[in-house]
Amino acid sequence: MEKDIEVEELEKFEENDEPIIGMSFDSDVDLFIYFKEYGKRKGFPILRRTSRKDSDGILRNVTFACGRSGETRSKSVNILKPQPNAKTGCNARLGAGLGDDGKWTIRSLNLEHNHVLLTPTKSKYFRCNRSLNTYAKKRLDVNDRAGIRLCKNYQSLVIEAGGHENVTFIERDCRNHVEKERRLRLGDGDAAALQNYFMKMQVEDNRFYFSMQVDDEGRLKNVFWAEPRNREAYKDFGDVVTFDTTYLTNKY
Repeated sequence: MEKDIEVEELEKFEENDEPIIGMSFDSDVDLFIYFKEYGKRKGFPILRRTSRKDSDGILRNVTFACGRSGETRSKSVNILKPQPNAKTGCNARLGAGLGDDGKWTIRSLNLEHNHVLLTPTKSKYFRCNRSLNTYAKKRLDVNDRAGIRLCKNYQSLVIEAGGHENVTFIERDCRNHVEKERRLRLGDGDAAALQNYFMKMQVEDNRFYFSMQVDDEGRLKNVFWAEPRNREAYKDFGDVVTFDTTYLTNKY
């Protein structure tokens, strides 16, 4: 489903469309999707480099840059085995702004790279081009609960898709998702551990607020917490985020 949305957004552009100054888009999301797909075809990753909002909090300007921009820094923790560095100080980027007509227009553009570009079959594995759709996440969760090893879990998705070339993720993405879901599952004693953690946070800062509700058997039913910065943000925006902990019991 997520992939279909991007495909629909890109149908308005031809495969060989090159970004040019003056090209307009309905939203900054459309612009990001377009430039990301352009980068995939040409062989470079992209990222959001800068963004600027006005005094009303409305996004007015964005800059998308080549993923190899920025300073060269080693991320290796083992100096005996340094990892290849993706940062080359590349200056390729695209700048756009929101006009009075509500359109996002490209205002600055540099498509010159200082590094070798990859083929589309390799650039599809850049982090910006990888994603796990809802169906894949659900399958991973169900198979993990059934005790299926991750390598077989991943291979089942690859086989069902008809090969590695038809999936938008790698095994590492599946591993990260499974490990995250395992951490989120509540087990015996976790409710008490959560309460102890909240109490510790409250001792450190008395502006931290939490409330927990249990049923007649002492099982956790609802929990609410608000950090100091959340409470300050609520004064300005008034939005509240809630989590439905029963969604996994339904088909979707």
